[in-house]
Amino acid sequence: MSLEDLLSRWRTDPEVAPNISTWRSTPARTAKITPFPKDIPDHLTNALLQRGINSLYSHQALAWEYARTGKNIVLATSTASGKTLAYNLPVLATLSANLEARAIYLFPTKALTQDQLNNLSTFNLQLSPAIYDGDTPKSKRPAIRKNARILLSNPDMLHTGILPHHTKWEEFFSNLKFVVIDEMHTYRGVFGSHIANVIRRIKRVAAFYGARPQFILTSATIGNPAELAENLIEAPVELIDEDGSAHGERHFLIYNPPVIDEALGLRKNALIESVRLAGDLLRQNVQSVAFAKSRRAVEIMLTHLHERDPKGFNRRSIKSESFPSNSPAKKGAQIKPFGSKTIRGYRSGYLPSQRREIEKGLRDGEVSLVVATNALELGIDIGGLGAALLVGYPGGIASTWQQAGRAGRGDDPAAAIFVASPNPLDQFLAHHPEYFFARSPEQALINPDHLLILLNHLRCAAFELPFKDGEGFGKLPAETTAEFLDYLVDGGELHESGQKYFWMADQYPAASVSLRSASPENVVLQIHDGGIPRALGEVDLASAFWMVHPRAVYLHEGQQYFVQELNLEQNVAALIPVALDYYTQPQRQTDITLLAEIDHSALRGAKSAYGELLVSEQVTGFRKRSWERGENLGEELLDLPAQEFQTTGYWLSLDDEITEKLRAAGAWTNDTNNYGPNWTRIRDAVRARDGFLCQVCGLPEEKRQHHVHHKIPFRNFSNRDDANRLDNLVTLCPSCHRQAEQNVRMRSGLSGLATVLGHLAPLYLMTDSRDLGVFADPAWAAAEGLPSVVLYDQVPAGIGFSQKLFEMQETLLASALQLVKECGCKDGCPSCVGPGGENGTGGKRETMAILRELVL
Repeated sequence: MSLEDLLSRWRTDPEVAPNISTWRSTPARTAKITPFPKDIPDHLTNALLQRGINSLYSHQALAWEYARTGKNIVLATSTASGKTLAYNLPVLATLSANLEARAIYLFPTKALTQDQLNNLSTFNLQLSPAIYDGDTPKSKRPAIRKNARILLSNPDMLHTGILPHHTKWEEFFSNLKFVVIDEMHTYRGVFGSHIANVIRRIKRVAAFYGARPQFILTSATIGNPAELAENLIEAPVELIDEDGSAHGERHFLIYNPPVIDEALGLRKNALIESVRLAGDLLRQNVQSVAFAKSRRAVEIMLTHLHERDPKGFNRRSIKSESFPSNSPAKKGAQIKPFGSKTIRGYRSGYLPSQRREIEKGLRDGEVSLVVATNALELGIDIGGLGAALLVGYPGGIASTWQQAGRAGRGDDPAAAIFVASPNPLDQFLAHHPEYFFARSPEQALINPDHLLILLNHLRCAAFELPFKDGEGFGKLPAETTAEFLDYLVDGGELHESGQKYFWMADQYPAASVSLRSASPENVVLQIHDGGIPRALGEVDLASAFWMVHPRAVYLHEGQQYFVQELNLEQNVAALIPVALDYYTQPQRQTDITLLAEIDHSALRGAKSAYGELLVSEQVTGFRKRSWERGENLGEELLDLPAQEFQTTGYWLSLDDEITEKLRAAGAWTNDTNNYGPNWTRIRDAVRARDGFLCQVCGLPEEKRQHHVHHKIPFRNFSNRDDANRLDNLVTLCPSCHRQAEQNVRMRSGLSGLATVLGHLAPLYLMTDSRDLGVFADPAWAAAEGLPSVVLYDQVPAGIGFSQKLFEMQETLLASALQLVKECGCKDGCPSCVGPGGENGTGGKRETMAILRELVL
C-alpha cells in the first residue's frame, strides 16, 4: 500500500473524485549536489559522513561560500531543504578553528530552540551549546554564560534577560562571530519592528565589546525575503533562494465537500470529511499531518478519529472506555476501521514534554497521524511526511505553502489536500483555484522607526549603554537620534552630561516593553480525579475565558474534561475526566466604545475622526452541542469579567445624504429587512407545515422556536410578497440556519469598504494585517447611529496607526477606489472587497458606489 495507490483510487472513487475541484501535480526534481568544499575541516566532513551525508545541495554549498567570505545571507528555500545544515556548517567551522568564538541562535519559539539543540548535539564537537530562555533554571545560568559557545535563545529573552545584563556576558559579546535568525518570516508587523530594534541593540552592545557579528537568516516562502532581511539587520544580504534539494512528485488537491441540500446549498462538514480522508491515508500507511485552524477543531477531529478506531488511538493513561457512549464505536455503527494506528494531537496548551514526545514519534515513524494547529508550521524537525491535510484555508498563501510543505520525504511522492470549509473565502478559492496558484506569497513588512516602538527601544538601549553625542541608532541618523534623546531628557528619563546621555529613571525599561504585545500569563490546567491534582497543560490567560470557563467541556488529545472551576486569582482551572455526549461552544460579545475624540474632519459625504477606543470582549455564556449531529442541546449563562483593552482607532461615518443617494440607486443593502406586517403569521404557518422540525437535521423545537429561512434571499426580490411565498420558506434550527445564511451571504458595500481598507492600511503603515482590527457597523452608536467603518490598533494603548490613517485618509480612499476598479473579478474577491457566499453575491458594485461618492 502506498500514497500512489491511494491517489490512483481517489481519481475514480465516487465518494472522492467528484469533490476534487482542482488537482495540480509537479514532477519530481533531482538534487543539485556538489562535493564538499575543500576548505571544510576534516572533522566536520567526518561528522557529515557519519550522518550519511556525502555531498551538499547547491544552496548549502553557496551558503558556505558566502559565509566564509564574511557576507550576511538569507536562505529562502523550501521546507525540509536542509537550511539548518547550511547555517550550522560555517558556524561550526569557525568555532572549531577559533576556540574563543561565540554564536547566538535566535528562534521564535521554545520548541524550535529545543529541536535545534538536539540537532547540534549530533555533531559531538564539544562546543557546549546551551539553551538560555525563561525556562532555564537560575542555578544553571552562570555556567551557561561562562561556558556556552553556541547560545540558543529567543528574541524575548535577548530583549529582557541578556542585553540589559550584558556586563555579565562580556566574554561572550567580545567574541560574538555569528547571529543566526531562524524562521525570519515570523518577524513582521509590530512584532518584526520590535525585533529589528532588538537587533540594533545587540549590534550596538557587540560593537561596544569590539565585535561585528555576521548574520545568517532563514525564511519560509514569502514575497520579499531579501528586503525583510535587510530591514531587520540593516545591512546588505545575499539571497539564496534557488533550492538544490531533491523532491519526489508533488500533488496539490482542492477538495470541496459534497452538497447535501441542493435547495439550501449546504455542504458536508469539512471537519468530518477531513476525518474520512485522514482515514484513507491511515489505511494506506501514509504518515500524515492534518492542520486545523483552531485548538477546538484539533480536538473535535481527534474525537471523531477516536470513534473510528479507539484501539489504535494513543490516549496514554486514559481508559479506552472513556469516549462518548453514543459514538459509532460504542454503538457498533458501520464505519471503516483503519487499523491500530497511533494518532496524536499537537497544539498550544500541551505540556512541553508531551510535545517533544509527539515530535519524536513523528520522526521515528511511531505516530501515523498528527492533528495540529499552525504550531507545526514552523521548522520543527518531524521528518518528512507523506501527506498534509489543510482543513480550511490557513489565511494566507505563504502559510498555505508552509503547511503543504510539511509533506515530502526525499524522492518519495507527497500530497497536500486543502479541504474547503463553507467560509466564503474557502469557497472562492475552491471555485477559482487560478487565483491561488497565480498569486505571489504575501510580503512581510516592518517599520523599525515607528515612533512609539523606537522610543521604547531607545530607552532600553540607553539603559544598556549611555548614548554619546553624534551617535546614531542603527540606520537612524545621529541628528534624529539626538532629537529623540532630548525628548527623553525633557521627560526626566535621561540625563545629559559630558556629551553623553545616561539612563536616570528608576524602572527597568525592557521589563515594561512587550515585543509581542500579549499577556505572558498562563492558566495551569489541573486534573482533579480523587488523587493529588496533576498538571494536564496550560492555556494563555486570554484564551482561558473561552476554553476553560466554568462548566466547559475541555478537550485534550480527544479526552473530555469537565471544568469544575476557573480560579482567576491563582490562574488555575480544575478539571475532571468525563465521557459526555456533548461539547461546549462559548458565546462571545465584542463592543467598541468611543472614549475620546482627538481630531475630526469632514470629507465629501462623510465624517472622519480618530481617537481613543475601548475594545471589550466578554464570554457571556455557552451552548451545548451534540457530538453526533451538532444540534444545540441548550444554553447556559456565565458571569465572567470582560477582557478590555484601551487603544486608538480611526473611523469613517457616512452621512445620511450619501446613504439616501445610494439607497435610491439600489446600491445600499445595509437596511434591516422589513418582512411586512403579516410576517409573524407567515412564520408560524411555515413552522406548522414543517411539523416544527428542522428540515435539514430533523431537530424538533423545544423551548425556543426554530427560524424560518428564505431559500432565495429576501433582498433579491423587489416585492416582499414574492419573497415570502411559502415555497421560498423553510424551517431551520439556529445551527443549520447559520450554515444556510453563510452559503447565500450577500456582502454589503459597507462590509466591502471595510475589507478593502483593511487590505490597504497595513501596506501604507508598513505593518502586518494582524496588527489592525477592522469593524463595520451600519448603525454605530458612537457615531450617532451612522454607518461606520473603524480601523483600530490591536496593540493595547495603541501604537499610532490611527493618527497616520487619519492624516492620509484621502490617499487611502483614492487607492481603495483604484484597487476595486482595476481588480479583474466580477463581483468581489479576496483581493478587493472580499467574496460573497458560494451562492450569494459580493459587494463590489456597492463598494464602488460608496468610494466614488467619497473620492470623485
